Amino acid sequence: MIEISFGKLVLLALIALIVLGPEKLPHAARTAGALLRRVRTGWDSVRAEVERELQVEEIRRQAKEAADRAHAAQAELDETLRKMRPNGDAPAPASSEPSPAPAPVDEPVVTATMADASSVAPTKESSHGGA
Repeated sequence: MIEISFGKLVLLALIALIVLGPEKLPHAARTAGALLRRVRTGWDSVRAEVERELQVEEIRRQAKEAADRAHAAQAELDETLRKMRPNGDAPAPASSEPSPAPAPVDEPVVTATMADASSVAPTKESSHGGA
């Protein structure tokens, strides 16, 4: 890269003063400064864009590695489950929905038969012969 020291800048300014004259030198200096700012701004925007792209690529790489690790862990889990099941039963397909809660246990239902009904003592209504 070109090195421009303070002495070289003074020499460049002196030559510009001689060539352009005192009337045109301020305008030329402003124009040169504006061009230099545009170049720097353009360079900075290109550099920032490249850095963003590199960050995006790094995030994609990390996401792919995480997905690969997850797939490997799932395969290992499936293999372990397959070894633990008797007769090599295939595991049920994984569902993204949670399994339903177990149904509450109902109390036993008591059913009466005709034989049971005859052994029950008659009530007052039935012993009076009805209404």
